[in-house]
Amino acid sequence: MTQMQPDEVQQLLQKSPHLKKYVEQARQHVGNPVFYSVLPYNLRNEPYPNVIYPARGAVFVHAYRTADMNEIIYRAIEPKLTKIEKQKHDKLLKTIVKKAPEKKSVSTDDELRAVLKELIDELIIVDERAKGLEEKKKTLFNRSVQTEKIRATSLQKRDIEYAIIKNLIGGGPLEPFMRDPYLEDIHLIPGEHVHLIHKIFGMIKTNVEINADDAPLFARKISEKMESPVSEGQPIADGVLPDGSRGNVIYSKDISIKGPSMTIRKFTETPISITQLIKWGTLSAGIGAYLWLCIQYGRSFFMCGETASGKTTTLNASLPFIPPNKKVYTAEETPELHVPHVVWQQLLTKTTGPEEGRVDLFDLLKAALRSRPDYIVPGEVRGAEGNIVFQAMQTGHPCMTTFHASDITKVIQRFTGDPINVPKTFMDNLDFVMIQLSIEQKGKKIRRCISLEEIEGYNRETDSIMARRAFDWNPVEDRHIFRANRNSFILEEKIAKNAGYADTTEIYDEYDRRKHILERMVEEDIMDYYEVVQFIWTFYREGEKGLPISI
Repeated sequence: MTQMQPDEVQQLLQKSPHLKKYVEQARQHVGNPVFYSVLPYNLRNEPYPNVIYPARGAVFVHAYRTADMNEIIYRAIEPKLTKIEKQKHDKLLKTIVKKAPEKKSVSTDDELRAVLKELIDELIIVDERAKGLEEKKKTLFNRSVQTEKIRATSLQKRDIEYAIIKNLIGGGPLEPFMRDPYLEDIHLIPGEHVHLIHKIFGMIKTNVEINADDAPLFARKISEKMESPVSEGQPIADGVLPDGSRGNVIYSKDISIKGPSMTIRKFTETPISITQLIKWGTLSAGIGAYLWLCIQYGRSFFMCGETASGKTTTLNASLPFIPPNKKVYTAEETPELHVPHVVWQQLLTKTTGPEEGRVDLFDLLKAALRSRPDYIVPGEVRGAEGNIVFQAMQTGHPCMTTFHASDITKVIQRFTGDPINVPKTFMDNLDFVMIQLSIEQKGKKIRRCISLEEIEGYNRETDSIMARRAFDWNPVEDRHIFRANRNSFILEEKIAKNAGYADTTEIYDEYDRRKHILERMVEEDIMDYYEVVQFIWTFYREGEKGLPISI
């Protein structure tokens, strides 16, 4: 049950006074919010949500909309230091600065976080009677032992630690958003409320605003975390934040008229499962079964679409279909792929430092051919490295990646033209192209696989690539249709023949079986990514009899 029970809510409010204070004030304006430990995805259909849910640590989120409001409001609820706590915080911070050189040197945010927590534990003496900074008859700074030490209650310690981590190595005013697992993107424009792309509620306005005076310093701090400092001479920066999120900063006011602006694409710790995508309607159980067979039998494909269409999400959801005993090689500029396999060679490009030490995606893909992987998964193909992907396919390595294109014609045009220049005769190494788009329908943004095209080969007479529509999407009925049922080139010619089927049409029986398994998983609400992984791998090892549900 994701909705919290009344006794659970009371316990939570007792442990979090800042949340309790907020709720007491909010009730006067929007009524009693509903508390959730995990947000159900069907809340996206709720016209007037009024929910509170936890982010990481002491941060909570209130999302609500009333009948007289045009949009949903997102309020970050985080600890605020009282005057006494602020005094303790300032004293502690001075002592940390003095004592930090005594600790081991650090080179990453994680190492700095560990050192800060170590110093905080050493310098704060937890005393539940310690309410004020100093009293005449009570010594809150343990002078008999060490004058630097501070007495504080456990709650004061928690709030002070949150403030120090937030401001020194966290996201500053964006820290609550960095802790929220339900966010996809953070959009900051100086002088405007920060807006978010929420996984449940879509575009949503927050109560956080960064003014034009503070924005330049904040933009420089974020860009330094990405190891790509911005300046008037280098006004645009792209990079990866320490938590894996992808950042883009546009610094110069000559370019960004309202002042330094930025977009942060959140790193997702737990991928979305294939069953969740089926439940949402992004793709069908039939498409899932098709992907399952194609991936198991080593076919190569591209997941295509425009920016923010969910290409990487769908690719991640598909990776558990790779049999568990295979070696997977990933090559990315930003760490977005999640591979559950034990033998996972995860490699990233290096674009900073001396020229001779830099490694691009082209270099990583060349190295992949010498690493003997069973599957090669580039995070995204943009340029000349696409040629190496096709070379890998020709040597028998199944490859799967994402690519920016809205239909198969554009995929072929871009790959056979500059700067990739793959010969048309090589295109039949690619087995199929799946197109996924973000679509506005009935006032809501939805992501849908709109087509899946099989590539049959190169026609010399017409100098063209022959393709066959396997699946398409009916927008009126919002359902996917298997056009290639009993007529699939890939299933019959590329899979069934190699798998030893005497009658290639028998592959559709296996397709129907996988489709039914996925439908049953959705019916049983098996949505957690890692539970889905274990379910699929159990099927590989033990067949249907080993599955924990009836098929």
